Amino acid sequence: MRRTRILILGGGFGGVYTAMALERTLRRDAEVEISLVSRDNYLVFQPMLPEVISGSIGILDTIAPIRRLCPNTDLYTRTVESIDLNNRIVSTSSGFRPRPYQLEYDHLVIALGNITSFSGQPGLEEHALTFKYLGDALVLRNHIIHALEEADIEKDPQLRRALLTFVVAGSGFSGVEAVAELNDFVRTVARSFRNIPIADIRVVLAAGARVLPELPKDLGDFAQRLLARRGVEIRLNTRLAGATADYALLQDGERIPAKTLISTVPSAPNPLVEALPCRKERGKIVVNEYLEVPDYPGVWAIGDCASVPDRATGQPCPPTAQHATRQAACCAQNIVATLRGESKRPFTFKTLGKLGALGHHSAVAEILGVKLSGFLAWFVWRTIYLMKLPGLDRKVRVATDWLLDLFLKPDIVQVKAGLGASVGREHFEADETIFDQGERGDRLYIIVDGEVEVVKKEPGGGEVVLACLGPGECFGEMALVSDLPRRAAARTRTSVNVLTVDRAAFSALFTSLPPLRGLFEQLIEQRLKSGNAK
Repeated sequence: MRRTRILILGGGFGGVYTAMALERTLRRDAEVEISLVSRDNYLVFQPMLPEVISGSIGILDTIAPIRRLCPNTDLYTRTVESIDLNNRIVSTSSGFRPRPYQLEYDHLVIALGNITSFSGQPGLEEHALTFKYLGDALVLRNHIIHALEEADIEKDPQLRRALLTFVVAGSGFSGVEAVAELNDFVRTVARSFRNIPIADIRVVLAAGARVLPELPKDLGDFAQRLLARRGVEIRLNTRLAGATADYALLQDGERIPAKTLISTVPSAPNPLVEALPCRKERGKIVVNEYLEVPDYPGVWAIGDCASVPDRATGQPCPPTAQHATRQAACCAQNIVATLRGESKRPFTFKTLGKLGALGHHSAVAEILGVKLSGFLAWFVWRTIYLMKLPGLDRKVRVATDWLLDLFLKPDIVQVKAGLGASVGREHFEADETIFDQGERGDRLYIIVDGEVEVVKKEPGGGEVVLACLGPGECFGEMALVSDLPRRAAARTRTSVNVLTVDRAAFSALFTSLPPLRGLFEQLIEQRLKSGNAK
């Protein structure tokens, strides 16, 4: 007989803990098949992710392999592409063989979480660093060390200030924990750089009405005072409006010169969830008290992508790990009850507490109504999360890392894991210099929207506008072909979005594709005749 197929979508707390709970209950049931689709083959323990920035714990110590947590679950390390609730089919990305892959199910658990969205904030997608996944933490750590390395040898005072300015947007748990860990890290490792006085480092937190609004006001005020005392510049009621390669743009019009911008903006609904025909509230799937999706038997939703009613408050449950893991256990129990014809139980859970780390042996916490701050809260924070970290081997590794961190200096090794993208996107605001005259040409620019003017600077201090370029036009090719310094500057007239092609990619195309080479040769000849050579 065909086995009952339970398919779980999502490798976060909700999805993985559902599979773990199902395995414990159905481990001897050969008639049930459990499958899980996850982009990654590991579970990230996100509460400890900020400590990867400073190296307090190892890069891999915050993750646990899903195959070890759920040894009896079929794992598909694929990306979900579509969900067909009517035909009970989920389509995923292909593997090594480029062909569609479809999974059928009898019970479907949707635990896809949410995504980072930069809607309405120009330039953030191109220039801001996100902080949600393990890869984000590694990229951020390498970027910070790279900025310090460059600042140590940079002679231009304006660029040096930008390299030593670190802006974090978001005053919730993610933003505060990230800025606290970053601030401790850069101020500690700056002692290893000969030409970086600690006083030159600027760390800015662009916050809302107050710090840590999830906690009582007195704990939020304690966190604000502590961070300010440690050198963090807290800008209340200051929202991030956008970014360029050189500036963080605030809603009040201020531009903060910075080469490091970290965005922990609120997440947006997953597009896969938005496309589903079921009822939704604020982009989240509406479920009943049993975590079932109404009108779709056998479909369940939990975690950040679901609007789960809190029976105590009447409001949807907050998107926290403690709620996701309890919803996973309840969902697994109700699926088993459905298979066995037993009664289901409604989801009930009251928040046990909230904790936030502030770096340097300090934290704030509210546990069962008891408020803690300072060293005691930090000790409780580490104890609770160490106990909750899945896997004994991970617990041992993290405990060892924390012990060694008390005696050893932070590591400042920059791991260059791969090459940057050959083709990228950049955003510039009006009256901003894209490149200056005399600089070495490093990339070709193609205008997507906006206007750019090419300016020739005269020896006497004046300047001549050689051309005004619009969408579909390119610039910067002359310096790449001739390998000479740029003969003119490029400056934006309006807000501009451009595509960029780096020197290596341009050279490969220019030398290997005769039609493209001929096109650029004609373009260069025309611009040389008109004096518009860049």
